[in-house]
Amino acid sequence: MPTDFADWLAYMLGLRGLSQKDLADAVGVTPAAVNGWVNGRATPRSEKMLAIAAALEVTGLDALHHRMPTSGSDALEWIFRAAPEDGGREGGSAAGFAFAASLDVLAREATQNSIDERLPGGPPVDSAYTLHELSGPHLADFLDAVGWTAVEEHIVAAADPGQKVGRVLRDGLELLHREKRLVLLRVDDRHATGLTGPEFGDGRFARVVRRTLDSGKAGGQGGSYGLGKAALWAASRFGLVLVNSTLSTPEDGRSEYRISGRLELPWHRHEGSEYAGPGWFGVPDAERSHTARSWWGDEKTASRLHLARGDDAPGTSFLIVGAYDGSGRAEDLEAMYELLVESLSKNFWAAMIGGRDADAKVRCSVAAYRNGVSVRPQTYIDPHEVEPARSRAVQAFLDGETVEEVTDRGQVLRAEVPLELRARKDGSLETGEGSHRAVLLIASTDEHDPHPDQITFMRSSRMVVKSKKVGELPLGHRAFQAVLLAGNATLEGTPEAAAAEQMLRASEPPDHNDWVGTEDLTATYERGARQKILEFKHEVEQKVRELLRPQQGEEEEDAGPVVLTELLRLGTPKTTGAPKVRAFPTVKAVEGVLDGTGAWNLTVTVRIPQQRRSPDPLVIQAVPRFWFGSGPGAAVAWKEVIPLEHCDLTPGGNLVCDAHATQVRFRAVTDVTSHPVVGAMSRVSVDIRRTQEVVA
Repeated sequence: MPTDFADWLAYMLGLRGLSQKDLADAVGVTPAAVNGWVNGRATPRSEKMLAIAAALEVTGLDALHHRMPTSGSDALEWIFRAAPEDGGREGGSAAGFAFAASLDVLAREATQNSIDERLPGGPPVDSAYTLHELSGPHLADFLDAVGWTAVEEHIVAAADPGQKVGRVLRDGLELLHREKRLVLLRVDDRHATGLTGPEFGDGRFARVVRRTLDSGKAGGQGGSYGLGKAALWAASRFGLVLVNSTLSTPEDGRSEYRISGRLELPWHRHEGSEYAGPGWFGVPDAERSHTARSWWGDEKTASRLHLARGDDAPGTSFLIVGAYDGSGRAEDLEAMYELLVESLSKNFWAAMIGGRDADAKVRCSVAAYRNGVSVRPQTYIDPHEVEPARSRAVQAFLDGETVEEVTDRGQVLRAEVPLELRARKDGSLETGEGSHRAVLLIASTDEHDPHPDQITFMRSSRMVVKSKKVGELPLGHRAFQAVLLAGNATLEGTPEAAAAEQMLRASEPPDHNDWVGTEDLTATYERGARQKILEFKHEVEQKVRELLRPQQGEEEEDAGPVVLTELLRLGTPKTTGAPKVRAFPTVKAVEGVLDGTGAWNLTVTVRIPQQRRSPDPLVIQAVPRFWFGSGPGAAVAWKEVIPLEHCDLTPGGNLVCDAHATQVRFRAVTDVTSHPVVGAMSRVSVDIRRTQEVVA
């Protein structure tokens, strides 16, 4: 919209279809005076400004502030893009196929986008999901407000059963006609930027409503594909999403009720004309033929469209028309409600936590209605209720209350894991060969945790990127939850943290559910970036295992002959260009039962280092350890040790391994007389150490 009066007046004359002479006659001046206004040579006096506003059918404030005038809701219509003259056809938006039509995916993508648009220095984004099932008069009023007659005609024309999109469209129409009900899902955010920017130029509005595969996000935050918004349209049976945005920065002199809509259809033919597919809901643009622009609306129409926001907090409301869960997990309103709660809890618990050193990023709620009557009241998700151990870990980090050595079960252990950075091919990354220190948090959990012993990865938004179970843990270890904070999530504010954020962002696939090798990573970073990412994830798990093992110096004084007391380490320091070498034997598996005497009868498999630089035979000592209460594990003695595969017993009671063995197995029974507690009241682990016993 023009910013000075001369350009605004010229625009409005075109919009209203008036000539300069027409305006001159209407306001009682000469055509030369109007020409002077249009060309900026003069400015009308206040009384003429009001006359101009009346002639152009706008308010005095519109003329004074050069604002886009509002228009009645009768000006709203659907305008569809004409098919290209070269005969090309699109079978639907390719972006929509990047995601499953799942409410789980929708909640993940939409909430992440809301977090990315949080106003700097403002409160947490309020992200609200509201389901509303309509039938009877409520449904009829909504369909009338949205111009359903035109929408349905184009959907019918595009519902080709020979195409995937066509089959979904046809199924949606048949369901609507058969059951005469429609589910709406509104996704609101508040304290966010809103869809700012010009109608057709570069900005948030154009990137969301008009463009495809345009992320526009800077600073390493959010996604890098511009696909997240496609999850909104994918969750509609009709590919139909309406929008109402309150802007943090005015556009066209206005901030509230920027209403629009997009219907994502494949190529189709309707009433003798061919259409490329998509259509937009708005008012006709005065300068672009067959083009709809957003409508600066009113409260009444917004309410009929189920888009009334209720306050002036900046942000955006997306209304998914014909919302459904394409995965089939949720088929009714109540099940859809539960699935949304589950997804938000699973993916954003960490982002909902605030502390002394950082605020919460988002507050998430879900509600459900039928024809205006509450079915499930609005419920805000409590992260400490849905993820108690993990939330305790992140809370301790944000409050600066982590420890480097645990002395109490309620404490949260903190360690660091390095991520080696790679340079960008464009040379824009000064810390290309540096190292970022990611933060690893470990908190104990209880027997009620359904998924213990997991590591959760996240970066700046604190959305869960991935959770996975950590394998090869010591037998009898205390159940735990681990959280890895990388990039800007570490709150370091260093160039290395920012560089790691960008590198990890580039390593995420469209679903943002892992850190792997991607085309974006390969195209952006120097050779070796993928390997650094994979090594980083491996080192994180290794660090978890290391921290869960008994600490050095805990052996009993009567532990036996002098041995190398260095504890088991999984892996050796990296050397450039050299493969990783396991320098120490590691426990691969332990199977055990309590026998009739109360002793633990264990079968242990030990992995042997594949590369050894010493010509001497490898001799190992196996030390059983009991775990009970909250203290450190207690070393106990063996009653007997029996070699099974690729090893023999030494005179000192240790095991000598075959020269070329990659693993050995032995059976051992604990000595009941050395047990500090009854065997049934403890858990047991086995430490493996190399010894210096000379073998003939």
